[in-house]
Amino acid sequence: MTHEDHLALLRGGVKAGTAFWADLGSGTGAFTMALAALLGGEGRILSVDRDARALAEQERSMRARFPRLVVELAAADFTRLTGISGLDGVVMANSLHFQRDAEGVLRGVKGWLLPAGRIVIVEYEVSLPNPWVPYPVPFKRLLRLAEAAALGPARLLETRPSRYHGRVYSAVMERSEAAER
Repeated sequence: MTHEDHLALLRGGVKAGTAFWADLGSGTGAFTMALAALLGGEGRILSVDRDARALAEQERSMRARFPRLVVELAAADFTRLTGISGLDGVVMANSLHFQRDAEGVLRGVKGWLLPAGRIVIVEYEVSLPNPWVPYPVPFKRLLRLAEAAALGPARLLETRPSRYHGRVYSAVMERSEAAER
């Protein structure tokens, strides 16, 4: 996938003027770069990945391309982070399919969001597990997960062909007081 594909997958989910986002399971930062571009190169991004080397590579790229953006890097398992709040949004690109308890993860992440905060998901449209996608999250499953996690309904944003697994999709869900009741 190209940077243009990453931008297209995130574009409909990132609100203009929002300032504090997280990228969970960010790796070397392909989607973090797209998020930064959509935020206009300003604001703040918390970028979390278990791989410290990938984060170091990401830091070099981000600093060179977006010098005014504050990027906080955390070499950690994002499911174990605490004390996070006030996020305008979260990007989870190809990270939810590694979570056995996807509903629990979404509930936890929802708690980090401001009242109208968003979660943008990028996932493969596959149903059968494999070594690279152990807990698939096809869009139909995401619809159920959003409801179970008391988020607003998942809205499909974009699809792109995938060289590995047919196609990839992006979707957005909002933290919604109505859904939480």
